[in-house]
Amino acid sequence: MESSLEMSVRQERLMTNNAGASSTLDPTAAKEPENVVIDWIPGESIKRPSDIAYYNCPYSKPQQRSSSLPYSVSGVKGVLLITNYRLIFVPNNPNDLIDRTIEVPLSTINRIEKMGSQTSRKEIYGIEIFCKDMRNLKFCLTPESRSRKNIYDKLQLHAFQVSSGLPLFAFENKSQYEDVESGWEIYNAEKELKRIGVPNDLWKIYENSSYQFCDTYPSHFAVPAKISDEDLRRVADFRSRGRIPALSWRHPTTEAVIMRCSQPMVGLSGRRCKEDEAYIEAVFNANPNGNKVYIFDARPNMNATANKTKGGGFEESSAYSSIELYFFHIHNIHVMREGLRKLKDVVFPTIDEQRWLSNIESTQWLNHIKQILWAALRVAEKVESSKESVVIHCSDGWDRTAQLTSLAMLMLDPYYRTIRGFIVLIEKEWLSFGHKFSQRVGHGDRNYTDADRSPVFLQFIDCVWQLTQQFPVNFEFNENLLITIMDHLYSCRFGTFLYNSERERLREERVQDKTPSLWSFILHSADEYTNPLFAEYSSQCVLYPATTLRRIKLWIAYYVRWNPTMHPQESMLSQTVALTNIRDQLKKIRDDLQRQFEHKEKLGIIKSKKGATSKTAVI
Repeated sequence: MESSLEMSVRQERLMTNNAGASSTLDPTAAKEPENVVIDWIPGESIKRPSDIAYYNCPYSKPQQRSSSLPYSVSGVKGVLLITNYRLIFVPNNPNDLIDRTIEVPLSTINRIEKMGSQTSRKEIYGIEIFCKDMRNLKFCLTPESRSRKNIYDKLQLHAFQVSSGLPLFAFENKSQYEDVESGWEIYNAEKELKRIGVPNDLWKIYENSSYQFCDTYPSHFAVPAKISDEDLRRVADFRSRGRIPALSWRHPTTEAVIMRCSQPMVGLSGRRCKEDEAYIEAVFNANPNGNKVYIFDARPNMNATANKTKGGGFEESSAYSSIELYFFHIHNIHVMREGLRKLKDVVFPTIDEQRWLSNIESTQWLNHIKQILWAALRVAEKVESSKESVVIHCSDGWDRTAQLTSLAMLMLDPYYRTIRGFIVLIEKEWLSFGHKFSQRVGHGDRNYTDADRSPVFLQFIDCVWQLTQQFPVNFEFNENLLITIMDHLYSCRFGTFLYNSERERLREERVQDKTPSLWSFILHSADEYTNPLFAEYSSQCVLYPATTLRRIKLWIAYYVRWNPTMHPQESMLSQTVALTNIRDQLKKIRDDLQRQFEHKEKLGIIKSKKGATSKTAVI
């Protein structure tokens, strides 16, 4: 017999197939709360009209149960509605703790559970929603309204679209940003390679346009020019999942390079591949200033050795004459997932003030961040100070490898510290080189226990935030950009982070034709993401961050943002606006003085000193 959820799925599929009438419906045509202004997204439609609910805020004082009610109800009374993109709760009487509408993008939901039973008069009756963005929400409902089942089924249907066979909201989002460059056109592999001086006599661009050579690599990437296509195929056979060493970055003056790949398949038998050995030798020969190639294995030594039993392993110095191997001891995705779970338990819903520091320490989260940042610094130092080329890998080369290459490049190249450059960095090192966003995040998947889920990209963004704290004038973007990227990694509002590889995203699903880009959304409101302290003239340098644990901080504005007691008196956005206005005023004064000086100089009223220049640095 067909269940109610299965029936709902069948009905939704029929509605979607029948010209998508509900997906293009004006949300205001359905029942919604009165006297409430909601900023509807083009393509958003109401799937469950408003229900009376009580938001059980963990930060508000418990409300006494009314003696006239035969069941336990507590919380802030309001109206709950569900669209094809988000859950919206509008409080009837906003207060200091619930001062605005609560919105939860449905794809941010990790799991949904029912609370209490209709027969119990002591238990809270309703639903609890567990989210990927460090918060849980409890909504109390009245048993006689019989709305819980319908709300639960509707949430299960639209929060887990992939499991339900429905399209993710990105494919229904009709937002357009015609006043800015298309976000899908910002990154071009060949243009970015040209920016770092490739192709040349030592490096060539390999075309993987059909993705037959490696289905998780980009359509274009750079390899040593002297390596033949046949040898490349043999190297691919020797590397896990065919992910051969590919060029990530080339130093503009020393020609030292950062390469990325997966582990060699040496196994317990110590298998060798002469083409792979020649490949690493070619990387060595492409650097006229280097003495060797440093192989940085991101894994703990023990884990890398254990991988030999599965056919993997690492490069032995006896087989590669010009290498030096180091292990960075960064833990695997399972350890990192557990660390984030522990952190959430510490910061939400309540904070133990007396044990705050010891509780944070027990999660090991800051230790993980420190280790990743330390490892990336070692990479940057080898390339910049020692002028040596490096090859980075973990097991498959799409998790810890991406963390290290992108962070090292951020330290080395000031271009990646601009808004546009940071977008290029994410597109290049994460999206094009096959970080498995869909599996690591669980887009639209109700299997919240999936062992493939892990906060790998969150750790990268956290490390970027740590850098912005130590170097506040060296980044064009601010903290708001990092939080926005994380929010929409989960929201599925844009097609940018969908699927597991460039092949799936751009060739098979054609998201660039069917969905808006997150980057268009960001460029449309670039002022909100611009750091007013950014000093471009002083930012053309290599960053060497302190990586001791005493300099690593918990990112309060992200991890603890749902706790109103932790909010600053003045919002980050208002501070940014105020500082931006001051900066613009100072720029205007400077420009006026510059024009007055040049005018008086032409009239001969003043004379510039010999050898002086009228150029001024941009603030």
